[in-house]
Amino acid sequence: MKKLIVLFFIFLSIPLLKATEKGDIVVATDGTGDFKTITEAIGNLSMYNYQRLVIYVKNGVYNEKIRIEKDYLTIRGESRENTIIEYSQLRSDWKEKPDFTGPAVINIHADDVVLDQLTIRNTQPQLGPHAFTIYGTGTRTIITNCTVTSKGGDTVSLWNYKNGMYYHANCYFEGCVDFVCPRGWCFIRDSQFNQLKKTATLWHAAVANKDQKFVLRNCKFTGVEGYSLGRHHYEAQFVLIDCQFSKEMADKPIYYHQYKDHPEKNRPYFWRDRYYFYNCTKEEQAYSWYANNLRNAEPPIHQQSVSASWAFDGLWNPEEKSLPYIIKYEINKNQLTLQFNELVGVDPSLLLETSTGKKISFVTGQGRNKILLKSNQILTPADFEKSLDIRSGRIFGIRANIYERVISDSINLRGLITDVE
Repeated sequence: MKKLIVLFFIFLSIPLLKATEKGDIVVATDGTGDFKTITEAIGNLSMYNYQRLVIYVKNGVYNEKIRIEKDYLTIRGESRENTIIEYSQLRSDWKEKPDFTGPAVINIHADDVVLDQLTIRNTQPQLGPHAFTIYGTGTRTIITNCTVTSKGGDTVSLWNYKNGMYYHANCYFEGCVDFVCPRGWCFIRDSQFNQLKKTATLWHAAVANKDQKFVLRNCKFTGVEGYSLGRHHYEAQFVLIDCQFSKEMADKPIYYHQYKDHPEKNRPYFWRDRYYFYNCTKEEQAYSWYANNLRNAEPPIHQQSVSASWAFDGLWNPEEKSLPYIIKYEINKNQLTLQFNELVGVDPSLLLETSTGKKISFVTGQGRNKILLKSNQILTPADFEKSLDIRSGRIFGIRANIYERVISDSINLRGLITDVE
């Protein structure tokens, strides 16, 4: 009952984007959707996905392993508690008899994937062995409003060590050894971690870039008596802000683990210990090792600047609210090219109207930063002295984000660079 109370508090405290009512594809176990399984839905996508698609999964239990190889894909459940994806899979069993799907319940080999409003669980019954629930090698992976559990270790293993970036919020994670263990950049906020064994909860690897870091804000840690906070085998960097530890946590700082019996597994450790804390608290007895020490970082960290964008060194901001915007447009007789500041998706039904009444329809450019449109009339600069009105369709950002960033009313072209042929 204690866990339920904590989770209920977390659910109410996170102001994330409300899930949309409908997706591009609907999955339902009772046959009321386009497909009965998520695997079927993914298998029917085109070979290359150039703009974001949403698979909306109705409540039900989906006993399947999933492989995602399509970029810009969102899998969103009808409800967190009742949209359940589960499968029993030990990593050791998969190694003995590998299949193409992968060693986890959800296997992500694509960029800009979003998992939202789901319960995902590895149902193998053993306590402790490696048992992935989510495994991935893509970048810009988002997990929000999800419950992700395993009785084994490495529950969430996102392992793109070169340029992997991962954002999680309002989640509940559960497992054993190193059960949330990102490689690369990771930012987690407003989530709970529950440790089932007297082992380390967090793990990180930052071997490709000294700036890679694992950042946690306002997260709660619970577990069995004597669980520890974290460890690492390679270069790593941990930053914890406003986190809360239960009384069961051991007086054991995050530590660097070396293989004494297999020294060939040890990697260079040039950057030394980098564990930073601010305003972290613990039930009952406090420990000195998580005292405020952001100023010891190089350069010093200012707690008010610790955001998702900061965590990813400005390479990605999954909490971005501003809309895509046009930086240049070109006119060539009856054709219009709009150049945006980022990659955009476009509804094929997109229809624009100039202030002079000329209609311009979409031709091509989905998933690019340029789109081509065409009118049945010759276009001139005078047609674009005011804004363009969107009469149907949308233009939207396609990178993984917790907000829908949609242009759906008008586009202002004043003051922009213009090319006329």
